[in-house]
Amino acid sequence: MSDLRAIVAEQKTIIAEQKAHIERLENIVKQQAERITELEKKLDEKGKPPPPGFVKANRKKKPDGEKKQNRTKRSTNHARKLEPCTEEVLHAVESCPDCGRKLSDGWEHGRRQVLDLPETRYIVRDHVLIGRYCGQCKRRHIPKIDLSGEVTGKHRVSIRVMALVAYLKTECRQSLRQIRELLEAIYGLKLSDGAVTKIAHKVAAWGREEYEKLRQEVRSSPVVHADETGWREDGINGYLWTFVNERLRFFVRDRSRGSAVPLEVLGEAFDGVLVSDFYSGYGPLECTKQRCWVHLLRDLDELTEDHADHKGIARWVERIRSLYEHALAYRREQLAYEGDVTMALRKRRQRARREFERRLLSQVRRYLSKRDDPRHTLSKRIEKFVYEMFVFVEHPAVPPENNLAERALRPAVIHRKVCGGTRSARGSETMATLRSLFGTWRLQGHDLLAACQDLLTPHTA
Repeated sequence: MSDLRAIVAEQKTIIAEQKAHIERLENIVKQQAERITELEKKLDEKGKPPPPGFVKANRKKKPDGEKKQNRTKRSTNHARKLEPCTEEVLHAVESCPDCGRKLSDGWEHGRRQVLDLPETRYIVRDHVLIGRYCGQCKRRHIPKIDLSGEVTGKHRVSIRVMALVAYLKTECRQSLRQIRELLEAIYGLKLSDGAVTKIAHKVAAWGREEYEKLRQEVRSSPVVHADETGWREDGINGYLWTFVNERLRFFVRDRSRGSAVPLEVLGEAFDGVLVSDFYSGYGPLECTKQRCWVHLLRDLDELTEDHADHKGIARWVERIRSLYEHALAYRREQLAYEGDVTMALRKRRQRARREFERRLLSQVRRYLSKRDDPRHTLSKRIEKFVYEMFVFVEHPAVPPENNLAERALRPAVIHRKVCGGTRSARGSETMATLRSLFGTWRLQGHDLLAACQDLLTPHTA
């Protein structure tokens, strides 16, 4: 009898659980039905869903017979302008297609412009030295030629070819095979991988003096942006460092990611402002530092996404973002100031910076000891770098982010996906030198090929 009672009790429990489960499923079905009804109301007459919000609606067709509204004439014609003509081909009807009479004279009825590329082949120019004999002096005379404007050293290819190879390898991020195939397809010029590599090394060697000048300019810059990315050399991991400002770029490859690299590049006497991310390798430099706010805001956004149901975190992040926006507004006001920077103004900026630092520190102080709180890690970082977060308030010429360095590294990162790195220390040195030179020329608005040719021209054979 007791066994039957136990079975009945168990069955009642199962029935109750099944009823609860059925109720949950019925609620889900009801919600889905309401959702389907809501979505069906949004369908158009053809049963199609509405386009996304960023898609413009189609313009309604005007009824037949209704005249189009006259368009207002623009003061400036923005149509594509014709290029200067280098070759003209005339097309005219020689005889009347109706009666066969021969036609002459005429007028220009229209013009169709076609842009084309010339079919060209590389030039082989032999410089022939003609020896002559003077019967009176009884001596032979051989002319001395100066080819410094055409070729460098004992190279067989011209300066123009060398500049093009360096440009393709650095700015166009082409592999050796692609450079060879391009030169052969367009110009019929066949070069080996070794010849292309040798050309790149030579251009970099002749650019070392300019490269070292860039290093000295970086050291004397009032503001320098720095960043680094991975770069393998002969299968060994290493790093490509960049140090840039608004007018130049300087790259160096090193196996180390330690502080010795920025110390060696900038020098111990560097007294400018270094803008960087929160990597500790820049810490030992005894100079003023501005840490990148974009990196911090990105991490704050990730924290909000990871704890979307935590409203306290969202409010905390919003307060920090609001503080940053107020600091940006203050910087914009200072940038718009056109008067002399007096000592009183410097002190006001210093006080404003200290106030922003105090307010930021007050936002994180309560979470420094709460290791279980999701805000603890970022709070510790902010506490560590708080006095390097608002340098841009005191010095408005300093940007609050490190985008300049990251944009400088992006082409190298793309090139790394193509080549995978370099094969030797000399290859790494060539890569860093060429990237520094071409990057600087581009920033300064130079014609890259012409600038590279100018670099090679002074070197005599």
